[in-house]
Parts: sequence; structure tokens; C-alpha cells
Amino acid sequence: MADLVFQPTMVREDKTARELFEAVKANPARARFGFGEKLAVVNVDFQQAYTRPDLFPKTAYVTHPDQIGFVNRISALARQKDMPVIWSHVAYKPDAGDAGVWGTRTDTPDSLQNIRYDSERHKFDPRCEIDEARDLIFTKRMPSAFFETPLASYLVWHKVDTVLVTGGSTSGCVRATAVDSLSHGYRTVVAEECVADKHESYHYANLTDLQLKYADVVSAQEVMDWLAAR
Repeated sequence: MADLVFQPTMVREDKTARELFEAVKANPARARFGFGEKLAVVNVDFQQAYTRPDLFPKTAYVTHPDQIGFVNRISALARQKDMPVIWSHVAYKPDAGDAGVWGTRTDTPDSLQNIRYDSERHKFDPRCEIDEARDLIFTKRMPSAFFETPLASYLVWHKVDTVLVTGGSTSGCVRATAVDSLSHGYRTVVAEECVADKHESYHYANLTDLQLKYADVVSAQEVMDWLAAR
């Protein structure tokens, strides 16, 4: 029997990740999950380690200059409509023993596992408008905001059917949260202006993949219009 020879079928194109995303976004025939009846806003890791390049240039990133402004406006609208708003951030205990294998690849002052509770890296960006009396706020240890956190039961209690994911990074904790949201059975939405990453390539490659498989990637304005009409 002759040996079987398989030719690679992976598509190769001389297009940037952003160009590929824009092509997917522009397709009028693309299917959508759509919004349901009740949305929760899950704001992932708006902490200074990732939002303040003036303080932490090695780890922070800015994609859209008004990212936090959009998030604040969306969160305020959600509260007005009695829809839950959630904020996560990341930190570890002093010996980083709760970081697991994720904290073993590097060990520098900028490394993930060296974000300490109540440190400047752990603190939320002061531009975030958080309602501490109403919003759910928690520290997570792993990429997804669902993993070993109160998020899943909180969404069930509030009878949510749609999850809007904002934050960073698009290729890391946003993606992980969006995939877990879909896996938990929620219509999942990502607001394009409300997510950020360190590099344009990672950002747009993951927006493309989210759009094609796991979430509706829409404009922040579309989310605000939907909330305003409820």
C-alpha cells in the first residue's frame, strides 16, 4: 500500500490580522447569537497593571483611547436597567502559591504571580466608575472570570441570558472569559472598543476568532443602544 501524502490545507494570505478581522466584520451574512432579555456586564481586569502604561509600561496596554469611558457608560446604563455589573481583577498571596503552573514561567517584578493583593498593580484604574454598593467585585487567579469565582452562580441568580465581556487582554482573559461564557450557555457579546491587548496582531486575531466561533463582536454604541431601548 502506497504511503498517503497529505498536503497542508491551512489558508495563508498576505493580510494583517486587522484586515482579516475587518473582512469578517463587514460580511453582512455572518450569523449572530444576538442579545437575549437580560445582560450582565463582565469587566475583566481593569487594574493598573494592565491599564496604566505610565506606571507599568512593561505590562499595560491601550488599544482604544476611550476604552474605560465606554465601559463606564455601558455599566451605568446596565445599572439603570437593573442589569448586573461585575468587575474582576487578578492578584496572588505573598508566596504566589495560589498562582499554580501559570506562575512558573517567569519570576520578575513584572511577572503575573507577583501581583500582590492591595498593591498598586492590583488596584482598579481610578478612571473606572465602580458602584461598590451594587456591583459584584472579586479577585480571580486564572484567565477566565468564571474559574473558581462567584460569577457563574451570580449570573444564575440574576437570571441573565447574555454576557457582555470587556477588558483585557483580548487574547488572554477576555478570550478565556468569553469562551467560558459560551460554554455556560450564555449569548456572549464583546464590545470592540472595550477590549485591549499589548499587540495589534494578538488583538485582532482573537477578535476574529471570537467573532467566528464564540461571541458577537459589536460596537460599544450597539450595546448602549440596546440597553437604552430596554
